[in-house]
Amino acid sequence: MTKVSPSLLAADFLHLENDLQMINRSEADWLHLDVMDGVFVPNISFGFPVLEYVAKACTKPLDVHLMIVQPERYIKQTAKLGAMMMNVHYEACTHLHRTVQEIHDAGMKAGVTLNPSTPVSQLEDIIKDVDMVLLMSVNPGFGGQKFITNTLDKVKRLRQLITEHDSHALIEVDGGVDAQTAPLLVTAGVDVLVSGSYVFKSPTPEEVIRNLRNL
Repeated sequence: MTKVSPSLLAADFLHLENDLQMINRSEADWLHLDVMDGVFVPNISFGFPVLEYVAKACTKPLDVHLMIVQPERYIKQTAKLGAMMMNVHYEACTHLHRTVQEIHDAGMKAGVTLNPSTPVSQLEDIIKDVDMVLLMSVNPGFGGQKFITNTLDKVKRLRQLITEHDSHALIEVDGGVDAQTAPLLVTAGVDVLVSGSYVFKSPTPEEVIRNLRNL
């Protein structure tokens, strides 16, 4: 069964607790949290004061995605939240292997994220050390963007890399995941679907989550 990690970035922040209660009731596997710094990506989302509240209110495992420069500075803070997964960008980590080790040492699973233009071959020497690879199917920084169709081929290449190296890494995709793209992604080999607008803007978000899980 496909895992679903709804992206809080698309939630109604005026009524955030209502949306978090909906996530708690739903069949969502994780909650995806996009932290943006306005430097690595051209936008600012929310920081640790908001994440601390979310961690208290949400009963689902936290899938924290740091779209920031020098994400290694925040490993201890992310672990303190009780986060299950910490995602860092390949493009933002000068010493990626060290960062992955430090995430594991802090008691979390380690995810590595690739921007649309970064080939999966860059992960060849670290694929056995990571728990998940997040492929961005839009350019990071804004919600509601159009899905980049090349992601489907990229998923297949990543699946081949994982198999060749006997890695246990999951494949997660974030960006433009909806009724049309989700089945294609699952067929291509995706394990975890991140969906923001498609879930939170729906009149029946719990049903949307259930349908995504059953693909």
